[in-house]
Parts: sequence; C-alpha cells; structure tokens
Amino acid sequence: MKTLLIIDANSLIHRAFHALPPLTDSSGNPAGALYGLSSILIKLFREVRPGMVVAAFDRPEPTFRKKEFSDYKAHRPEAADELISQIIASKDIFKGFGIKTIESPGFEADDIIGTIVERFKGDPSIERLVILSGDLDILQLVEGDRIVAWVPRKGVSDFTEYDAPAVLSRFGLPSERITDYKGLVGDKSDNIPGVMGIGPKTAVSVINEYGPLEDFYELSPAPKTEALKRILSGKESALMSKRLATISREVPIGDISLAELSINVEADTVSSFLDSYGFKNLSERVRTGGI
Repeated sequence: MKTLLIIDANSLIHRAFHALPPLTDSSGNPAGALYGLSSILIKLFREVRPGMVVAAFDRPEPTFRKKEFSDYKAHRPEAADELISQIIASKDIFKGFGIKTIESPGFEADDIIGTIVERFKGDPSIERLVILSGDLDILQLVEGDRIVAWVPRKGVSDFTEYDAPAVLSRFGLPSERITDYKGLVGDKSDNIPGVMGIGPKTAVSVINEYGPLEDFYELSPAPKTEALKRILSGKESALMSKRLATISREVPIGDISLAELSINVEADTVSSFLDSYGFKNLSERVRTGGI
C-alpha cells in the first residue's frame, strides 16, 4: 500500500518565491523559488515516502470560471517576470525528481488535482492520497483520514495536515459543504463575491441548518431575519459563487496510470541534477542522506 502525493505546483512555487531571498543558478538565472521547491521535494520524499507523485500546473489561458465571471481573480497583480521564468523552469525540477507534471488549458491546478483524486481514490493499492497546496479551496476534496491536505503554515517547510475532523474544526462545516460556504461568504483572494453582508458565522449557521444552498433555495424559508432576506435575494450571486468555488473533477487529462506516477528516481541522479543548477548544499544533502 502506497501514498499518492499530489502537488499544487503553482501554489508551492509562489510560496517558495516569496519566502526565500533572490538567488541565482549556475547560469545566473533567478532560482530562489527553484531552490525552495527542490528543498521541499527532498523533505517530502524523506518524510512522506510517496510511492507515486504528480504535480498539477495552472495554465495562462482563461479558465471556465473566467468565462462565467469576468471579474474572477481580476484584482490580482501581474506576476513578476522572475516568478514566471521560475514557474516555467520548475517543470525541469519536477522532471529531475522523476515527477510527472500535468496541465490542461481552461482549467486550474485545483481542477486537475480534483480529477486525479476522483480517478484514483477508489484504487485499493493506494493507502493514502496527500494533497499539498497553499490554497484552502482544496479542503473540499478531503475525505476521512485517507484523502488529506497539507497546507504550508509558515514559509515552505512547515505544514498543517487537514483530515475530515480538522476541516470541521476549522470551518464548523464538513469538507463537502466548503463550496456552499464560499457561495455565501465569497473569497476575496479569488474575487468571488458571495452574498453581500453575509459573514462566516451566519453562513455556517444557515448551512448547518439547511444543508446545500440548492436545498435552501428550493425550500425558500420565511425570511425571519435580515440575514435570511439577504441570502434569499442574493440567490444568483450565491449559486454562481458556489460554482466558481467548486473544483472540477472532470478535466480531460487522458488515460493516466499509477505506473506513470510511480517514483523510481535514484539519489545519485537527483544529486547530479541539483549540481547542474549549482545547488551544492542540496546536492550534498541528497548524496549523504539519500532521498
């Protein structure tokens, strides 16, 4: 029985970029994020001991969310050139560690992760699926203690593990109701509007009482409070916001087998690869401590 580790590549590289000083590789190119990514992968290989690993990437094309709501993520600043170049180069880092990368136009990394989880969660040869991402949207994929999320706490090397009880403890809701929560509260980081005037406490109370938003609107309870009036009048925005926050599990990623995701890389190979970037201390870590 093995662990399948699924990495949100863009999220991890962004964190490494902002957490580490601006380093350069042996050719003088920006490499701080690549160094951080390599360090994290070494840590994960040693601590998680995954049998299989895959990294999901965002694409630059507009997603289906942007097509539905033009202001989706509209307030986010353009990424720095130094970050963009390292996101592109990171695919070589993953390859050097023997990790397959996947991307699909029109979809985000979260959607690819959701599709991989959906495809392999029933496979009896997998003991655990671990999702590594700094995006809390990913918590909607958590199930029991078999499908868990690791969210960086500080920097890039310290993680909080979320299983189903941990998600419930944080939000007051089970993982499958996270999208309903986002439908009401919205998400400032993604510019998802939610329902104006509805905060976390009210959202949790309403969802725990009525269940999914679709059930709430079908029931159309009497608007006894101002909050219920707002939710009822904000139906269109709430349901759109829920759709925007819902991770797709049907991305066309082709026929991918667990064998393609299996890790068979040798420590000497990784060490030599890190040397080519000038990451001498990381190379030495692998050479002396293995991977």
